[in-house]
Amino acid sequence: MNADNFVYSCDMDTLKSRNHWLANLRPGGMRELFDHLQTTLFFVKDRELRLMAGNQAFVTRCGYPCEAEMIGHVDREIFPEELATKYRADDRKVIETAKPLLGIVELFPNQLGEPEWYVTDKVPLYTHDGDVAGLCGTVRSYEGARAALQPYLDLVPVIDYLKAHYQENVSIPAVAKHAGMSVRLLQRRFQATLKTTPRDFIIKLRIHAACDLLSTSSATMTDIALRVGFYDHSVFSRQFSRLMGMPPSAYRQRHQVR
Repeated sequence: MNADNFVYSCDMDTLKSRNHWLANLRPGGMRELFDHLQTTLFFVKDRELRLMAGNQAFVTRCGYPCEAEMIGHVDREIFPEELATKYRADDRKVIETAKPLLGIVELFPNQLGEPEWYVTDKVPLYTHDGDVAGLCGTVRSYEGARAALQPYLDLVPVIDYLKAHYQENVSIPAVAKHAGMSVRLLQRRFQATLKTTPRDFIIKLRIHAACDLLSTSSATMTDIALRVGFYDHSVFSRQFSRLMGMPPSAYRQRHQVR
């Protein structure tokens, strides 16, 4: 057996082990996660497009007190005709093509029953024989998703600046000035959005760049440290070990492309 066959054999063994593990899970266990996602609606339909399951947020949005009372109903019994017709057309496309429909921006009733823009993803579900059995999907508020992303979008100019200058002796006051905010506000936004400080974010950028150099080049540790912005080899080694859980030399040994 050559090396390629051995790797393939290992991958197949892992896949079989995974499938066996999944087959022994209690049905619906992973789906329970969606019951804790109040801003994401989750649903399952069979080939006839009858509702077979949904998380509590979806069940409530459909006007039912519990999932059991929703089972077996179709969209036209729940939503306005013009919306139900659109949902059905997309569902049929997923069933007939056996391909996902992702990122559909469409109208969906909000908590007050008024049409609002939402983002819907739909993927086919299969039987053990490989036939399409139905579909499942999620519905997320377009405005809610944009609001959730906005703090990250506000920091994009700062992040882009740091990505371009992380090798330099970056001054946080200079970064704050570039962003048009105070140092305190910059630090507060980084902590609230990225769960880190601007200084630690710069260090992570440097370590990420060092990982790439360690795995793709034969440069010395000192040279790599200097190239990514560390001016002391011991500081580089200490920060690398803190973030990666191993010293740079061990990382190179494990990941270098030969």
